[in-house]
Amino acid sequence: MTALHEPLAKVVGGSTAKVMAAHLDLHTVGDLLHHYPRRYAERGELTRLGDLPLDEHVTVVAEVADSRTHTFNRGRGLRLEVTLTDGSGRLQLVFFGSRAVRHHERVLLPGRRGMFAGKVSIFRHRLQLSHPAYELLEEDGRGGGAEEGTREGVPEAAEEFASRLLPLYPACKQLESWRLAKSVDTVLDSLRATGWAGVTDPLPAALRARRGLLPLPEAIEKVHRPRAKADIAAARSRLKWDEAFVLQVALARRRRAAAQLTAQPRRPRPGGLLHAFDARLPFTLTAGQRRVGDEILADLAAEHPMHRLLQGEVGSGKTLVALRAMLAVADSGGQSALLAPTEVLAQQHHRSLVEMLGELAEGGMLGGAEQGTRVALLTGSMGAAARRKALLEAVTGEAGIVIGTHALIEDVVQFHDLGLVVVDEQHRFGVEQRESLRAKGHRPPHLLVMTATPIPRTVAMTVFGDLSTSVLDELPAGRAPIASHVVPARDKPHFLSRAWERVREEVEAGHQAYVVCPRIGEEAEQAGGRAAERRGDEDAQDGEGPEGEGERRPPLAVLDVASELAEGPLGGLRLEVLHGRMAPEAKDEVMRRFAAGEVDVLVATTVIEVGVNVPNATVMVIMDADRFGVSQLHQLRGRVGRGAAPGLCLLVSEAVEGSGARARLDAVAATTDGFELSRIDLEQRREGDVLGEAQSGGRSSLRMLTVVDDEEIIAEARAEATALVEKDPELAGVPELRVALDALLDSEREEFLDKG
Repeated sequence: MTALHEPLAKVVGGSTAKVMAAHLDLHTVGDLLHHYPRRYAERGELTRLGDLPLDEHVTVVAEVADSRTHTFNRGRGLRLEVTLTDGSGRLQLVFFGSRAVRHHERVLLPGRRGMFAGKVSIFRHRLQLSHPAYELLEEDGRGGGAEEGTREGVPEAAEEFASRLLPLYPACKQLESWRLAKSVDTVLDSLRATGWAGVTDPLPAALRARRGLLPLPEAIEKVHRPRAKADIAAARSRLKWDEAFVLQVALARRRRAAAQLTAQPRRPRPGGLLHAFDARLPFTLTAGQRRVGDEILADLAAEHPMHRLLQGEVGSGKTLVALRAMLAVADSGGQSALLAPTEVLAQQHHRSLVEMLGELAEGGMLGGAEQGTRVALLTGSMGAAARRKALLEAVTGEAGIVIGTHALIEDVVQFHDLGLVVVDEQHRFGVEQRESLRAKGHRPPHLLVMTATPIPRTVAMTVFGDLSTSVLDELPAGRAPIASHVVPARDKPHFLSRAWERVREEVEAGHQAYVVCPRIGEEAEQAGGRAAERRGDEDAQDGEGPEGEGERRPPLAVLDVASELAEGPLGGLRLEVLHGRMAPEAKDEVMRRFAAGEVDVLVATTVIEVGVNVPNATVMVIMDADRFGVSQLHQLRGRVGRGAAPGLCLLVSEAVEGSGARARLDAVAATTDGFELSRIDLEQRREGDVLGEAQSGGRSSLRMLTVVDDEEIIAEARAEATALVEKDPELAGVPELRVALDALLDSEREEFLDKG
């Protein structure tokens, strides 16, 4: 009997299974069956050869146009050149060695079609595959193999022959698409022989009937071996529902479990700290800030823990909203912990909160307000005396607000009465880190998760499906607009010269500027890299650009660019550098001086990406901008235009017009709508594992479902899942669904949902 949990080695053989496990992360029969075709080629359809990417491993469906054998090395060497065509382009195959040449020239005859796989290279201005693996296509639409290239297939009617769909799988160099297809055939044959015994259907029969969905075995058959395009559509619809529904059931159970916990209600005291803070604000809260603030205060007053996601546009005032929530908790006698991902951001939060609170942050101190509190800062690199002071203020309750990095999670850190955990830039923290902090409360504390990257509705429903969501979509009055432009440094170098002139003009007008680079510089990286990694410090992603962009040259570095600017176009201006490998005191001092207007131009890495607030900074130049993601560029741009003067963001790039990298930059320059940019960003990246800690690019538990395109299915699955869990929390009436849930939630993900 072959069940979905059966090891692949028992079905497809040990050597093939070993390659699948090592290179495709496929271990069981279920893994292979859920490794869906990337696309389908019709028998009469040829893949476009004109769009082949250089230096990537590809599989193409094409026809042999001609083949020629050449001698070299005075006749002692043989080389076979085979030209493929698909009507849109041509590709050359090359083979060396007398035995290989003689064999392949007998098989690769003009007019033969096949699947060819290899790494695309270029030789004498022609694209080529050197010694590719290939399989010729037979009359029944299957492969016959290079060794069996002359075998005749079974004749079929012309219409069926032309419309046969060939599955093309995500493959690797060690295992081509057609070999994966053969393994899938083997598994399907084995399952058919047992009548699909041991394969349970996770969707309740009533739900399948309501939605008109295929049974699971039929959907799996049709997605791998479709006879028509309608088969693919029906199979995809069913398999998308599997992923959406099982995931939403997991999240619905998580929401229900959270609602069963008890927490200490936290209500602001009449005439207390929150009231005093609101009274001293020099501006009026926006309607959005008031609305979201009321939602949070209502959650804090409840007897079960708040689980809320606070998201919004860059500069919409999320920190202010979070501060008011922390003051409400302080009014009730509790404490709040604010977890920040980097020391620069933690220090910036501490500085800005103390500034906003004024004498209200000097509780118990001479000159402090009567109803004030303390704001403590705790980071991994603090001196011993400052660290002892912060630890004491946290454990005694003197500090109503404790701000810190990963250092807050250490066992030595204790709180008098932890009532609220605020996690800033949640995606930078693992579940274990967040839970370690929450465990420091005597009772489950309330949780407020903040993200500075706007999230499309479908992502919020999927990735943060266990959290209530608050959205700040209104910018404070008086916020200046930001103009963005792409500077094509390679094609028009004089545009870059003009960019530096604009920086000088802004400085001469009394403003300040940022210059952002993807990395620090070799010397600093070698000296401080390992220490920073041990601290979990910032700049961990320096130099990482969007996946798939070929390296043209090393990314520009802060130290190199700062030196060139000081000696060249920005000579005479006050330049400073800032990066994550600097000592904490040095970073804090540079930011203090920049905020005070004592520095004209700050040349930095992405340590200034979020939280940094210098209203006098009006211009930002981002070097090698195509090496950053869309959302990251939007975050960086949000550091300017925070005062009354208009902001300017210049995206410097050598990416050529028409390339994917240039398209990303054009999208950023075209709009300041963070929600629209987040949608574009998501379309260009994988969602990542929506249950685990990975954020993008890793193996995803979503194989068929895409959170951008399948909003309707996600919303409907959420409603179905919520109704089912309310009726049957333990899923006693749907044991097949429980089995699927257990399969989806391995131990790591189960822990995520339990602790979330």
